Amino acid sequence: MNTEKRIKVGDIELAVQEFGDAGHPAMVLIMGLGMQMVSWPESFCVALAAKGFRVIRFDNRDVGLSHKLGGVRAPGVVKMLLASKLGFRLAVPYQLTDMAKDTVLLLDALNIESAHIVGASMGGMIAQLLAANYPERVLTLTSIMSTSGNPRLPQPRAKVLLRLAAASAKDEASYLNTAMQTWRIIGSPAYPPSDAELRERLLLAYRRSYYPAGIARQLAAISSCGSRVDALKTITAPTLVIHGKSDPLVPVDGGIDTAKHIPGARLELFDGMGHDLPVPLLPKFVALISAHSRLR
Repeated sequence: MNTEKRIKVGDIELAVQEFGDAGHPAMVLIMGLGMQMVSWPESFCVALAAKGFRVIRFDNRDVGLSHKLGGVRAPGVVKMLLASKLGFRLAVPYQLTDMAKDTVLLLDALNIESAHIVGASMGGMIAQLLAANYPERVLTLTSIMSTSGNPRLPQPRAKVLLRLAAASAKDEASYLNTAMQTWRIIGSPAYPPSDAELRERLLLAYRRSYYPAGIARQLAAISSCGSRVDALKTITAPTLVIHGKSDPLVPVDGGIDTAKHIPGARLELFDGMGHDLPVPLLPKFVALISAHSRLR
């Protein structure tokens, strides 16, 4: 495993880490809302690298050790939810298209012509836009627990939205208490981690970088994106869609609709999977993604 490094992409820097042989086909992993690259389990990255890929994970802008837009405020959560529900656009610090461009510039900085793109949740939205807007840079697309943005789809459960709107934690103890409760709500009911496992995972992220202002700005980017249905119809890269049937944050209808609108997309649904990457399912994900990525 290579050590983390910071790479200049346009006007910002991203924290990046690579696994595997630099001569192998590149596979870029894009994480979701407020989640750092360490949310891609190291064992998952190592296993994909062992399948013959140059695996690259990174912190999106405004999270982890990547560039922060300090001092730039996002609209309030309630206003964002209303805008999303009523279909009007808010002025936001940046768009998901900007985050997709960050990934393209990262490929440029690493001298990678094209790559297999894997995105989870918000990362899946970014990956979809990447495949639609920069088709020559995307060998294959894998969209995990994400959605098409179709406004007619079922929305997150009320208690999940209330969790997203919760105030920032004042210290590590309050953060851990709130985060543990949140992940118990959105996680996979059939594959719950132990309290010790979940606590270790959450503390790793908190101690590496806790930055709620960035989460608010990323949420604003999601809320202002609107429907991607028309963009999905233009995607030509072979596409794999993975989703949990028990996802309370991005209901399974989002994955089904995503696959419906991408020509030739393959849909894989998992019983008992919520809005996380359950450790017991990682070997299945590795097998699916590696086999899918060999299509190109």
